[in-house]
Amino acid sequence: MVPKTPEQWLEQAAPEKKTGIFKLFLGYAPGVGKTYNMLSEAIRRRRRGEDVVIGVVETHGRKGVAELLSQVEVVPRRTMEYKGTLFQEMDVDAILARKPQVVLVDELAHTNIEGSKHKKRYEDVFEILEAQIDVLSTMNIQHLESVTPTVASITGITVRETVPDWVLERANEVVLADLTPEALQTRMQRGDIYPTDRSEKALMNFFRPGNLMALRELALRHVTQSVDRSLENYLERKQIDQNWGVSERVAVCISSNPASQQLIARGARLAQALGAEFFVVHVERGDDARTEERKRALAANIRFAENLEAKVVQIEGAIVATTVAKFVRDHKITQVIFGRSATRGWRKYLYLTAINRFLANAANVDVHIVNQEPR
Repeated sequence: MVPKTPEQWLEQAAPEKKTGIFKLFLGYAPGVGKTYNMLSEAIRRRRRGEDVVIGVVETHGRKGVAELLSQVEVVPRRTMEYKGTLFQEMDVDAILARKPQVVLVDELAHTNIEGSKHKKRYEDVFEILEAQIDVLSTMNIQHLESVTPTVASITGITVRETVPDWVLERANEVVLADLTPEALQTRMQRGDIYPTDRSEKALMNFFRPGNLMALRELALRHVTQSVDRSLENYLERKQIDQNWGVSERVAVCISSNPASQQLIARGARLAQALGAEFFVVHVERGDDARTEERKRALAANIRFAENLEAKVVQIEGAIVATTVAKFVRDHKITQVIFGRSATRGWRKYLYLTAINRFLANAANVDVHIVNQEPR
């Protein structure tokens, strides 16, 4: 019997691949380098021995992209007629028949010509992924469905071709193709993005500094959310019951005490300073018998929190300390604020006991104790 090579042993030991890996290069405007970065990675993979092909890449007349494109095998597109005009679309069946390891699919939000296999290009991508072929793709943030109303209000431009948000969430890896607005405008002025006759008009419209800064912030925010999801999935897979505190989240614990509004205001300022998500938490105990006055006070506290854009969470639990500790663990809270109104006697003892119980049950979290006016 011929002994197996190390590569054959590794192949046998590796778990069977159920679907392709989806890597998305996300940008905030044309010309930031999405397609260039995607092609550069394709060339590196090809040099490492991976079987890489191009399903569809648009050069838009950009020399740098065209030079890289010439270094990778291209699967011929399918020619289709629509209303007397010939169009070329990515040939999904030809890619599946060729069965490469990696395929490049530019402009994920593209709408296919009527009569194509799928209506949208992202649907083509998911068929390719189902065939256990990795996909590298590109998209600008303005094509994300939930973002288009914001983009329209910022730029005055209505984006017609969109991608549902769940598509971005399905990506195994999201890479931000980033460039400062100033550098992007310089590229535009040089004619690197559009021909010179179009550049001046673009700089006065879509490529205005304010537009670019706002779109860049949107892209950065969504990449951050994607990274955060990846970290949470990793911690869950590895069964790590620990908050690594990478993304700041502030939670304020409130009661029906009117002084809780002091805590909410403190939490809102802290969340704003940290750029953090902001939660206001109230624990409803089954034995709570509130007067109408207390109910009105709690409702007022909740309205106050909502006015400060807090995510108000009401949860049930017999023991406040352990209930809040579970919330902190589950939501990866990094900063928690408690009020302190009991300063002496048995109430002080009960308060300190509750704090110690919380600390014993919570993950790593910074705790802020804020003195309140007595009730």
